[in-house]
Amino acid sequence: MTTPTIEQRLRALEDRAALKTFVDTFSILADKKDVATQVLLFTEDATVSSYSGDKAGATFNGRKEIGDAFARYLALFETVYHINGQQTVELQGDTATGISYCQVVLIANENGKKIKNTSGVTYNDEYVRQDGRWLISKRTSHFTWRDREEVAD
Repeated sequence: MTTPTIEQRLRALEDRAALKTFVDTFSILADKKDVATQVLLFTEDATVSSYSGDKAGATFNGRKEIGDAFARYLALFETVYHINGQQTVELQGDTATGISYCQVVLIANENGKKIKNTSGVTYNDEYVRQDGRWLISKRTSHFTWRDREEVAD
């Protein structure tokens, strides 16, 4: 086993920092409902799948299908707020895998009442570096818990 060079160690640190910023940017774009910019963080042929607990949900393929699904979903809510937590990343050159934890708060108007849905989500991502920037090639979202409550204006 060889010891990584300073350059290799620096590149790994830069890649980890870039991927953390990347995940945070993804969440900020969701909060702004800027789906047009958000879908550009995926490869052209990316796949997004979701699970609620152990139950499989929808799967979307390609930027257009992903963008259409995200836009429909985000339109249901007045407020979208992501709070990102820990992230682990395994680097393999120009590819990487990562797990990111997130608390997602979604507030909708339901029958004249503001209802807050808070979920604990883990994102299992596969990343690829294309043209010098990281993109998501596959994302599996696991909605592990959810809480609903009415909130005051």
